[in-house]
Amino acid sequence: MTTYLPERLALARTRGVIDRIDDSLLLLLAARRHMVSRVATLKSRARVPPRDLAREQRVRQRAFRLAARLDLPGSTVQELLDLVIGDGCRQQGLSFDPDQCGDTGPAPTMAAIMPMTFADSPLAPRLLRLLPPPRRAAPLLRLLPSRWQQRLLQTAMSHVLAAPLRDGSLDFMRDRRIAIEVEDLRLRWVVELRGDQCHVTDGEADASVWGSATDLLLLAGRLEDADTLFFQRRLRLTGDTELGLTARNMLDRLPWESIPLALRIVMNRGARFARAARAAHHGEAA
Repeated sequence: MTTYLPERLALARTRGVIDRIDDSLLLLLAARRHMVSRVATLKSRARVPPRDLAREQRVRQRAFRLAARLDLPGSTVQELLDLVIGDGCRQQGLSFDPDQCGDTGPAPTMAAIMPMTFADSPLAPRLLRLLPPPRRAAPLLRLLPSRWQQRLLQTAMSHVLAAPLRDGSLDFMRDRRIAIEVEDLRLRWVVELRGDQCHVTDGEADASVWGSATDLLLLAGRLEDADTLFFQRRLRLTGDTELGLTARNMLDRLPWESIPLALRIVMNRGARFARAARAAHHGEAA
C-alpha cells in the first residue's frame, strides 16, 4: 500500500486543482449571466433588437481563433459556445436552436451573400479536374514581367490597406520589409512602407509568409482564418516573428467592409474557385 502513496497524493492534489478550475468555471458563468442581464437592460433602453446574430457570429469566430492557439478541439468549443449562448438567450426569454441559429436564421456570411458561381455548380468538380494545378502554371506566370506583377499587387494593396494607411496602423512597417512567398507558383514579392504608400520591391526581407496560392487566396477572401491556416501549417512564418505576427494581427482587425465591394467580390470568388479546383483535384467536396 505505501508503495503507491506518492502517486495517490499527487492524484488527490491534481483532482483538487481540477475542482478549483470547475469552481472558477461556475463563477465565470455566474459573472457572464450577470453581464447578460446588464446587456438586456441596455438593449431595452437603447431600443435595439434583443438578438444580434452578427455579434454571436463574431463571438464564435474569436473563440475558434483562440481555441486554435490553445489546441482545443473544435467540437468541444462548439458545445461550450452553444451552452453559454443558449443560456444567455433563454435568460432573455429568447428561443435558441444551435442548428438554426434561432428563429431568424443564421447571421449572413460573405459566402452566404455572394451569388452562386461556377465553383458552386454540380458540374464544377468534373470540369475543374481538367485544369492544371497551380504549380504547372508557374512557368507561364514567370513570363509576366516582375514589374507588372508588382504594379498589380501594389494597386490591390492600396485599396485593401487604405484604412490602416490613413490611421497609422501600418507605421510598424516603416523601414521593415515583409515577403510574400507563393510556393507552388514560385512567386515572391517584398512589401515595404515608404511615405504613406506600400510598395512592392525585390530584395531581402525581415520576415516572410509562405503558403500555396490557394491558401493565400482563401486568407485574402476571408474564407479561411489566419490562425487556422498557421495552426494547420498551411501558412508558415519565417524571419522576424514579431514583425510577421504584428502584420497578421493588423490584417485580422482590418474591417472587411472597408475594402471596396468590387475587390471583395473578386477576392471572394477567386478564393472559392481556387478552393473548388483544389478539392476537385483531391477528389473531395469543396
